[in-house]
Amino acid sequence: MKETNMVRDHDSISEAAQAEMIRKERRANNAWHKFCRNKAAVVGLLIILVMVFLGLFAPWISTHDPNAIDVLHPYLKPMTEGHLFGTDDVGRDLFSRIVYGARMSVLVALGSTLLGGIIGIVLGLFAGYLGGAVDSIIMRIMDGMFAFPFILLSILLVTILGSGVFNVILAIGIGNVPRFARVVRGQVIIAKNEEYCNAEKVLGASKIRLMFSHILPNTLSEVIIYATLNIGSAIISEASLSFLGLGILIPTASWGNILKAGKNCLLKAPWIATFSGLFIFITVIGFNLVGDGIRDVMDPKMKR
Repeated sequence: MKETNMVRDHDSISEAAQAEMIRKERRANNAWHKFCRNKAAVVGLLIILVMVFLGLFAPWISTHDPNAIDVLHPYLKPMTEGHLFGTDDVGRDLFSRIVYGARMSVLVALGSTLLGGIIGIVLGLFAGYLGGAVDSIIMRIMDGMFAFPFILLSILLVTILGSGVFNVILAIGIGNVPRFARVVRGQVIIAKNEEYCNAEKVLGASKIRLMFSHILPNTLSEVIIYATLNIGSAIISEASLSFLGLGILIPTASWGNILKAGKNCLLKAPWIATFSGLFIFITVIGFNLVGDGIRDVMDPKMKR
């Protein structure tokens, strides 16, 4: 009897150990845990969260009115008279403008990526699935847009549309459409020949249902990876347009027009361009690190 009880206890312990091992393995294979094992990606995520936090809570974080001019105290050095980052050429508090600039730059980057992604995904779906004349027409238009360098196309669109936040989002978003369309089209061409698509066709699924309910979900991993990496490029594009005087115009704070203001006084007040350029650099690096981390998690070919 004792031996039987011991065997039962041993079996129950073995089952519990196996169940615990299965739970640990599932946790280890969970996408979030895979992402967290990539230390660089975690650092990038923390950078993004900090920048988003600055943008969302800018009115409470900023120490001064970002547009308040104080002509008696221009070019104050950092940590002078209550100005954490100093002041710019007309005495505006630089720290407050950097904080509000985070809100504007991240808003434009996310908005333009979302806009370009939605349009590009729809065009890529139809081009890749329907093929033939539809594919040729859509992709020739995309090729025509590719003929222009991205920043030149954005400048052209902003010149036509005019300055302002919405127009900058529209210009950068339209410039991103061909890239998303290319990515999605390539994935759709692969996915539409898979067995599950053939099975849905046999069952009588419509083309629209097949495209949006079955093929699209299987292309989203590539789209998410590309979109994350593209946000960093969109931040640089917004800063470039604002630097050229075509994007977000003064007095609205953005990292690009702060950098433009600092360009004219690099020898007298180098901290103006330094702080804005540093925030652009750190934010872009953060999004790129997160994009690399997501790619490693979602791409089965990328094994660490």
